[in-house]
Amino acid sequence: MVKKIFLLLFISTLSFVKAQGSVPDLLSIPGPIEYDGTEYFLSWSKPMSKTLYRQQYLPSDERIEDFTQLLDFSYFTKEIEMELAVRQKVEGIQQRAKSDKFAKVNVVESPDGKEYIVDYFISESPEKGSSFIEYNVYRFKKYDNGTSKSFLILSYAKRMYGDLKSAAKSLGRQRDHLITTMIEFKIPEIKVAAKN
Repeated sequence: MVKKIFLLLFISTLSFVKAQGSVPDLLSIPGPIEYDGTEYFLSWSKPMSKTLYRQQYLPSDERIEDFTQLLDFSYFTKEIEMELAVRQKVEGIQQRAKSDKFAKVNVVESPDGKEYIVDYFISESPEKGSSFIEYNVYRFKKYDNGTSKSFLILSYAKRMYGDLKSAAKSLGRQRDHLITTMIEFKIPEIKVAAKN
């Protein structure tokens, strides 16, 4: 069951189409979200299951089809085994590395053991459109308020289009800053919106 949820969760962001009109805020996160000096606006949301709610945010001038930066909140209203979630993500990138020479993954655990950071590079060379390198940093966080447990995967993606080698080098030079930004980001309070 958990594996099916994570397979659903980690489907490439390319498969999502930007919603038209008003996008419902399922997680009651006040927006826009400021992240690393850029404002991000809710562009897509969907309850993926009874216990998983997902929202994506883009800068105002970007589209999901050719974004350069994206924030994603994947919020579970149940307890998830964090180590298993991290392991599945890492194994997915390691598997991808067999066919993607730019795929690399790293894992860092917080000193208190309550959070993990997984960061990785991947590349795409689609038949239509431009090739790109994508750098992702995922923050895995457990919540326990005494009466219920929940789990958040907050991720940031940054893409560079064009020459893969130079894009990989450029994103590699930004890696330390991007990881630090994710670690220091104050996660807004999340509360699943009541259903109408």
